[in-house]
Amino acid sequence: MRLKTVTFLVPDYATGIDFFVGKLGFELIEDAPLGEGKRWVVVSPKGGEARLLLAEGRGERQGAAIGNQTGDRVAFFLETDDFDRDHAAFVERGVTFMEAPRREAYGTVAVFRDDFGNLWDLIQPA
Repeated sequence: MRLKTVTFLVPDYATGIDFFVGKLGFELIEDAPLGEGKRWVVVSPKGGEARLLLAEGRGERQGAAIGNQTGDRVAFFLETDDFDRDHAAFVERGVTFMEAPRREAYGTVAVFRDDFGNLWDLIQPA
């Protein structure tokens, strides 16, 4: 077994696609209508196996979870083979980093906040 796709709540599909494809450079893998305004929208880092299913947060409970999917802890770990390249590209595209890049025993890392409020690590393993 392997975990392949994880649901990621966004305020709306267009905003989610704009962030992941436009700012992070992910690929739009699939965008299929499901009826009643719902869509199957899947994004993935280029060359990556893991995928995010973008889901519109509907109703009070789902809406409240947008941007706080793990209670303000780092939720997602985006691994890169070239930290400097990807960090510079993210900054140029307007990604908000919470700290300067730092070197740890496990690699080079910096925490950033997505456009919805979730925390991510950009990391190049040692």
